[in-house]
Amino acid sequence: MGLGADGEKGESWEVGKSKSSNSTRKKKKEEEATGCWVRLRFVGSCFSSRSKVDSSVSGISTHCESKSPNDTSVDHPIAPLVPSTTTSNASNSSTSKLEEELKVSSRLRKFAFNDLKWATRNFRPESLLGEGGFGCVFKGWIEENGTAPVKPGTGLTVAVKTLNHDGLQGHKEWLAEVSFLGDLIHPNLVKLIGYCIEDDQRLLVYEFMPRGSLENHLFRRSLPLPWSIRMRIALGAARGLAFLHEEAQRPVIYRDFKTSNILLDADYNAKLSDFGLAKDGPEGDKTHVSTRVMGTYGYAAPEYVMTGHLTSRSDVYSFGVVLLEMLSGRRSMDKNRPNGEHNLVEWARPHLGERRKFYKLIDPRLEGHFSIKGAQKAAQLAARCLNRDPKARPLMSEVVEDLKPLPGLKDMASSSYYFQTMQSDRVGSSPNARNGLRNQAGSFSRNGQQHPRSLSIPNGSQASPYHRQFQLNSPKPNGKP
Repeated sequence: MGLGADGEKGESWEVGKSKSSNSTRKKKKEEEATGCWVRLRFVGSCFSSRSKVDSSVSGISTHCESKSPNDTSVDHPIAPLVPSTTTSNASNSSTSKLEEELKVSSRLRKFAFNDLKWATRNFRPESLLGEGGFGCVFKGWIEENGTAPVKPGTGLTVAVKTLNHDGLQGHKEWLAEVSFLGDLIHPNLVKLIGYCIEDDQRLLVYEFMPRGSLENHLFRRSLPLPWSIRMRIALGAARGLAFLHEEAQRPVIYRDFKTSNILLDADYNAKLSDFGLAKDGPEGDKTHVSTRVMGTYGYAAPEYVMTGHLTSRSDVYSFGVVLLEMLSGRRSMDKNRPNGEHNLVEWARPHLGERRKFYKLIDPRLEGHFSIKGAQKAAQLAARCLNRDPKARPLMSEVVEDLKPLPGLKDMASSSYYFQTMQSDRVGSSPNARNGLRNQAGSFSRNGQQHPRSLSIPNGSQASPYHRQFQLNSPKPNGKP
């Protein structure tokens, strides 16, 4: 779940933006019974104070999320929660015990629930940033160095993450988040500013990430993320994992590395978020941590899924999956793809080690605007990270060193005669492209320069023949050429 801007709202945000009649609202409520934003609209508010100013927290739906079918979790435990019907004395006692259970860093600020309610403008729908198994995330404004709410647009912009009592993630994950992010400080980890634990309220306050998640930019935006930015994001995320594995005072296994947990600041610097599933790494002579299998299908390392043995190399495998997603523009699991292409890793393996085949991995929306050498090195690195033998996978510090030169490489494929002719041959040999495109290779002269001629593309704009080739090889919604 993101702590950033609009990208994490998904379809539910569009529902919230429209102002319809009461009958329309009723219809939408019935049609979109899932999703935190819909719950907010009709329940009135996501949270309540103990004085019942708003509706009760327990009135929120059990599933406070609107997940894509391609993002299926391996396992989600539901931790025991503090009952919401305790007396005042019992609530105070429970809060005290929980605070003792917390390993709270002295740098974290402790917020009052009412302050966060005002900071987010009473958790109003317009402040909603995202939603997930944990609960909802709201945009808010607080004092630069304090906890008091301030006028929107002033002070410090924050993301306030709430615990949905019936959510897929629970109290244990909330504790883990406070424990890990309270101690861990690094430029490539999202900064936890503070927390609220008041009666049965559980909230976390983070720095605001204005560009949202990598998932949003890779899969939901119409404009493709430029190659150099993709590689810079990969490098930043790798540095975050390397810090957790090799530099932190206690080694940490992240366990849930995926595009939706990589958030971007205004300059596209990557930061890891959501430490609810993180675990302390093995210590002493131990080689692994035995634990319940948790994470997300398509990202979890196969040996971990099979045995429950968790190591830092499990995170390295997940990094390889994300690197493949960044190379290809495809999701790790996508049942909308043709048979044989649902699982990104299995589809990509045959292409990773061969020079002439690896081009098939590259996101066609880049239209040749990627570094040939950089893409080759990234594909080779992904293959190493995805090695079936965990011991053969690289350390994350090695991954960082391999990625460092890639964002600055300028040998664009669009100026490569080899790449152009290969793409022309590929299109010409395709049964879907033979009619009217047999002379497509003639669009390029021997020196690799494009002829000035251009072709129409479906949206009515103009594109070079090179662009047209990528258009033809892009998947069509209806499966037709």
